[in-house]
Amino acid sequence: MKSWKYLMMTTMIGSALTLAACGDDSDTETTEETPTEETASEAGTETETPAAEEAAIEGTVSGDGSSTVAPITEALVEEYAGVQPKVQVTAGVSGTGGGFEKFIAGETDFSNASRPIKEEEATALADAGIDFTEFQLANDGLTVVVSQENDWVEDMTVEDLKKLWIEDGTAKKWSDINPEWPAEEVVFYSPGTDSGTYDYFDEVILDGEDLVKSATLSEDDNVLVQGVQADKNAIAFFGYAYYLANQDTLKAVKIGGIEPNNETIESGEYSPLSRPLFVYASNKALSENPAFYDFMKYSLENAGEMAEAVGYVSLPAEKYEEGLSTLEGLK
Repeated sequence: MKSWKYLMMTTMIGSALTLAACGDDSDTETTEETPTEETASEAGTETETPAAEEAAIEGTVSGDGSSTVAPITEALVEEYAGVQPKVQVTAGVSGTGGGFEKFIAGETDFSNASRPIKEEEATALADAGIDFTEFQLANDGLTVVVSQENDWVEDMTVEDLKKLWIEDGTAKKWSDINPEWPAEEVVFYSPGTDSGTYDYFDEVILDGEDLVKSATLSEDDNVLVQGVQADKNAIAFFGYAYYLANQDTLKAVKIGGIEPNNETIESGEYSPLSRPLFVYASNKALSENPAFYDFMKYSLENAGEMAEAVGYVSLPAEKYEEGLSTLEGLK
């Protein structure tokens, strides 16, 4: 495993990532004699162009979207740069909703999402004449966290989460959930409203009710991490990989007695907070931009390994094969 895989477990990306594959165009000298057609014929062989040269691609690829999916994309872009050094891939991190806005505007080739596309977003894409395809990259367990200094919270139910996170006009205290817990106000940190993580939490926990008004919102998961690290009364939720990268200072709260880990997320036992992670690709860009098609092919071939490396859960191999088959049909 390369060093970035370990670095990713200790330092997650910031508000945006832009990685470019930069090649060295200088010629390399060699003392080996390259066979001419004549000498090759004499040797009974044919001259061949190196596979790397045959596969060389140039171009640009642009994407945006979910901060949860971003660590997978960052890993893929970094590794892809070594395979296709003349392809420049950039990927912003403006949240699932923000990414779809750019996708709808035709500004990006792909959009990362930590929730399925909404009906109104799909309609807007249709109105804009943009056909798209959904590809699943991995699975995630949305993780509720408190500080390691919090020595009272270990386990909560979905009903506890509802009572804590839904706005009801009161100042929420830990003792509201359990009278044995401190009568101290809870400090809330949440992904911003453009985040697919916010949308998912809203769907499965809030049931469409308003989130507590006192919550600090941010599209940058690192802001949420730092907020909880600094306050023993703080609580937040975000993607599993961000918890793993900071587990020395954060504590994952069990939900209904089930802790988030690879096994419980993959099996769906960690319910209702297990969820799929997606990338949405422009069909036109796939057919017209060889660099984008090649990057998507590389992504589906390597997404499982990259997901595991940065702390998410890979899909069964046949799921990636299905994705590759779908991709091939869009070429």
